[in-house]
Amino acid sequence: MQALYNLALTPVAESTADRNSYGFRPGRSTADAIEQCFIALGGHKNCAQWILEGDIKACFDEINHDWLLDNVPMDKQILRAWLKAGFIYRKNLFPTNAGTPQGGVISPTLANMALDGLENLLRAKFYETTRNGRWFSHKVNFVRYADDFIVTGNSPEMLEHEVKPIIREFLAKRGLSLSEEKTKITHIEEGFDFLGQNVRKYNGKILIKPSKKNINSFLDKLRKIIAKNKTAKQENLIGILNPVIRGWANFHRHVVAKETFKTVDSLIWKRLWRWCKRRHPNKGTRWIKNKYFKCIDTRNWVFAANTADKRTLKLYDAFSTKIQRHVKVKAEANPFDPKWETYFEERYYLKIKKHPMLSKRLRTLLNRQEGKCPVCEQPFTEKDKWNVHHVIHVTAGGMDNLDNLRLLHPNCHRQVHTQKWTVR
Repeated sequence: MQALYNLALTPVAESTADRNSYGFRPGRSTADAIEQCFIALGGHKNCAQWILEGDIKACFDEINHDWLLDNVPMDKQILRAWLKAGFIYRKNLFPTNAGTPQGGVISPTLANMALDGLENLLRAKFYETTRNGRWFSHKVNFVRYADDFIVTGNSPEMLEHEVKPIIREFLAKRGLSLSEEKTKITHIEEGFDFLGQNVRKYNGKILIKPSKKNINSFLDKLRKIIAKNKTAKQENLIGILNPVIRGWANFHRHVVAKETFKTVDSLIWKRLWRWCKRRHPNKGTRWIKNKYFKCIDTRNWVFAANTADKRTLKLYDAFSTKIQRHVKVKAEANPFDPKWETYFEERYYLKIKKHPMLSKRLRTLLNRQEGKCPVCEQPFTEKDKWNVHHVIHVTAGGMDNLDNLRLLHPNCHRQVHTQKWTVR
């Protein structure tokens, strides 16, 4: 039920959303938020130097129910029932007098709608103008991802005495407040952490790198995985580690992370070497090396194993992840507005083409088809799956060469075979 209402509410939320809000919104991501930070803080010479790091205290748990009922355009009776339903923990019912539904599908949309409007409020207050015939700007920029946000400004005094009171008043109407312990004002040369990245200027040049906290959290996760699999087969351990390493590296592939990847790979190798030595305390270094490490291409000491089907399964190294500059979504773009349809189709196509998990063969097929299914002529999106179709069937002598292959939507592929359609 919540999913159905959320489908209807999301287009409304998109039309009223802040331009630079990026969390839990279709077509937007953390990479867009980080790129906006780069634009606001390092995109030009006279950019802002001071940052207010905002943290809302228990945002999802404290949003005022009355405000939601008065301002969210949906069935009030249904919304009230969800908000007041409470939750059961260890056979005890806990009532909810504030906040959005615990774990509800619609909760992120409701939270976004409650926080939308703050950027426009700041823009109306701190607009660009002229003073004594010269152009003047407060350099106020707003970037938000869910309940985490930053506000830039040209001085710490302005952020403390002018911006903060506006934010407090805005949040108070919604039953929310700033966390005074976590909300602080920072100079860009000191740097700050935002969404797992560290944003900082070095000698006047802004560099965005993975934050130390994020790196340590990732390494702790890997240590726990390795510790839990002390007696596991090498190929099973590699199978568990690879998705974790690949996912973390892909998350950071849009920032200055190459040196970090190299360091992380070294630390992972050391941890795996201890794992190997623990399993064979009476064996020598050469024996252990020959059993668990291989020479692949030009690299030696690669943690790899031969599988039952005679494949070589190797540990994914973060350093092999390509660094790619992310192209930020346009702030005013709305995926539910027909005039932006072509724009988002092009973005999805480029995103699929650049996806690190996409093989060279599939990438070539996508390029040939211009990112569209030849049956329905609709573009593939980032959420779509596809099937590889043989124009001339294998049973009829068709080959696996690119000229005989097409990428189709799964449903289109089924119809081609059941209806015996011809695909060109």
